[in-house]
Amino acid sequence: MTMFGTGRVLGSLPRGHGAGEPARLVWAEAAFGPDGGDVSARSGSPHRSGAGRTTEQGTTHVTTPAIRTEGLSKTFGAVEALTDLSLEVARGEVVGYLGPNGAGKTTTIRLLLGLVRPTAGRAQVFGFDSQRQVIEAHRRLAYVPGEANLWPSLTGAETLHLLGKVQGRVDAAYREQLVERFAFDPSKKVRAYSKGNRQKLLLIAALQTRPDLLVLDEPSTGLDPIMEQAFRHCIREARDAGQSVFLSSHILSEVEALCDRVGILRAGRLVEFGTLAEMRHLAALSVEAVFERPPPDLGGVPGVSGVQSDGLRVRCQVRGSIEPLLKVLADAGVRELLSREPTLEELFLAHYGADDPGRADQPAGMTSLPE
Repeated sequence: MTMFGTGRVLGSLPRGHGAGEPARLVWAEAAFGPDGGDVSARSGSPHRSGAGRTTEQGTTHVTTPAIRTEGLSKTFGAVEALTDLSLEVARGEVVGYLGPNGAGKTTTIRLLLGLVRPTAGRAQVFGFDSQRQVIEAHRRLAYVPGEANLWPSLTGAETLHLLGKVQGRVDAAYREQLVERFAFDPSKKVRAYSKGNRQKLLLIAALQTRPDLLVLDEPSTGLDPIMEQAFRHCIREARDAGQSVFLSSHILSEVEALCDRVGILRAGRLVEFGTLAEMRHLAALSVEAVFERPPPDLGGVPGVSGVQSDGLRVRCQVRGSIEPLLKVLADAGVRELLSREPTLEELFLAHYGADDPGRADQPAGMTSLPE
């Protein structure tokens, strides 16, 4: 088992290691916690420094959401990248954020992190304004991009130590678990890592701090299926520990498996936001029936569409009430009847469709559907 150093504060950030500009660590000095300590020696709760309000009876009331945006908008010249975004992410909630390339997902995250200024509206992280209280907000979160420029001459262990000190607190014991779970070798230089191993490094760096909020932008890019399952296990662990997660992903099965609620962004506007159960109205119910005798004509049944026949087997889609279809099937000698609710992919495509041109401001070559 590899052990990492636990020095308190780095005197300076490494610069100029190898080709290219090193990763930019914003507000590094101010982001150190007041004690720079190790959270592994503290309470197991991930909520620190004002996560809730304790009454005289000792009951903690959590009143401030992890994320709140109100009318958040951003334009780049004539391009409206994000328009009037208002949403909340509760504490201990995993929220998925979906949309095609150019829909405004990364712009939203950059606004949450205070990396760009909004044209209108505001964003808050645990009640801290993302523009005016950046340091306070960043003490409560960790961010994982889909790709980052790291210091090529540092080892994985040195990089984890450095990034842990930027956030201010590290759970060293949990870090060791993560290194083993992701089968990560921290002794190698960053320049020697593959794309997947660089992504593991970013994930471990974020998770090791047990932040109150994880902001993830395509976090599993480059991971193989086994490591994808390890990532999902970590997110479930975080949710069970009371941490909040804001997950932007193109992997719809990942979002469907992990998220409590899902938002769908289209051309910079949030067009749907809710649980999967609440969003089922966006797509039809799939029904498959096997008959004992030649099947009836279902084309005229209210709400039924897309009828496909294959001998005694019929498949169709149903919108609205399924009762009219069931009445027809009841008198037709059905031997087998299967129904399936729409998947998240089908819900997503209900908004975009296979022929949706995407955003008018998409650069040439951008796909309008998830990669």
